[in-house]
Amino acid sequence: MEQLILVNELDEAIGTMEKMEAHRSALLHRAFSVFVFNSQGQLLLQQRAAEKYHCGGMWTNTCCSHPRPKEETIAAASRRLQEEMGFTTPLKKVFDFVYKATFSNGLTEYEFDHVFIGYYDGPIQPDPAEVADFKYLEVEQIQNLITQQPQEYTPWFHIAFPKLADWLSWQQVA
Repeated sequence: MEQLILVNELDEAIGTMEKMEAHRSALLHRAFSVFVFNSQGQLLLQQRAAEKYHCGGMWTNTCCSHPRPKEETIAAASRRLQEEMGFTTPLKKVFDFVYKATFSNGLTEYEFDHVFIGYYDGPIQPDPAEVADFKYLEVEQIQNLITQQPQEYTPWFHIAFPKLADWLSWQQVA
């Protein structure tokens, strides 16, 4: 059974718990979201497999998951990128945030989410158990789609993507 790292609001580890139990109990746990861009500045989105335990069929960032106990968060992000999307690329942490979202199946995501970015132009070979589809889109296209079709995107993507867009705009100014 997969274990999650329970944390406080400072991201200090306070224990571990089985993944589904942590989601049923709505306990704050460590997570990560990976955003991968190609050389044209387009973001790689994935559509979650329909069978996922929540948000099946919804579009989201390139990869997201939870580190294992005693696993560095950036190492977990690289591991899951390979497992979900079939490639690796160097990652850089850009920010973190806390969010809470409750789903109709009784599960709650309450996460201290570490956000990483990377750049990649090679082949993508997603695991069909994790990913139904994928596509690269321009940041502006994504902003429009989130506004026009909000129900198509995961709750954490609605929070993380605008923060990432702000971060990217500051990088262009600097």
